[in-house]
Amino acid sequence: MSSNKKNSVFTGSGVAIVTPFKGDGVDFEKLGQLIDYQIENNTDAIVICGTTGEASTMNDKEHLACIEYAVKKTDKRVPVIAGTGSNDTRHGIELSKEAERLGADSLLLVTPYYNKTTQEGLCRHYIMHADSVNIPIIMYNVPSRTGLNISVDTVKRLSAHPNINAIKEASGSITYVASVAASCGEDLYIYSGNDDMIVPVMSLGGIGVISVVANIMPRETHEMVKKYLDGDIDESRKLQLEMLELINALFCEVNPIPVKTAMNLMGFNVGHLRMPLCDMSDNNLDKLKNAMKKIGLLK
Repeated sequence: MSSNKKNSVFTGSGVAIVTPFKGDGVDFEKLGQLIDYQIENNTDAIVICGTTGEASTMNDKEHLACIEYAVKKTDKRVPVIAGTGSNDTRHGIELSKEAERLGADSLLLVTPYYNKTTQEGLCRHYIMHADSVNIPIIMYNVPSRTGLNISVDTVKRLSAHPNINAIKEASGSITYVASVAASCGEDLYIYSGNDDMIVPVMSLGGIGVISVVANIMPRETHEMVKKYLDGDIDESRKLQLEMLELINALFCEVNPIPVKTAMNLMGFNVGHLRMPLCDMSDNNLDKLKNAMKKIGLLK
């Protein structure tokens, strides 16, 4: 895919970074520490205000303040990708324009959820966004959360737009990934949106991951992608399989409940989850702790 006429936003591991909360607001000092920690540990991009960042519980002021802070703190060391997706196209475009103005390098746009739309509506939704900004757009396909799948034909149609750069693919279907890769070729970059499928997605031409597990294992997640792209497939696969139990534990309850819990167990002190997200059940907490102990994140 290196000959793609579009420049990739990043290659490697982009962290879907959590948002640390304090009281009723965002703990920006802690967010800054997390961003520095990620970059020091070779993370290739910062994804701010995604699902893992609990953007759905932020008002616009908080949402844009987080994007602005991430851009300034990152200071061009790695790209900043801003989650500005919405199920209200007009509102999403307003957020996207503001994110561009604040210096975001790219936008991550989830498909409309709940009200959903048709495939024609999806095309119009993404094209309206792409026509409204001058930074690359990464489409986010996650039907388990949105109830809406972007068809392969729709992805192909959208990939023709010069501003629609990539897809974060989290359908969990390797057949779908293969079909998108075969249909779009050099017009679209593919990122795994599932931490348990990083290596399989790269085997079909993917160039990286937008990752949850990178919040707690940034260096290893970066290495998994780098080793694969450098041709060391055995070591890349080994890392994927070594991390699998932890990855499964991070999704035993709704993301980002387990990853935020894991970060607090490790001493990152990222604060509480915002309702309606709540504390983990005791059984799942034990499962998470055991997986963290096995891989050496907890004693």
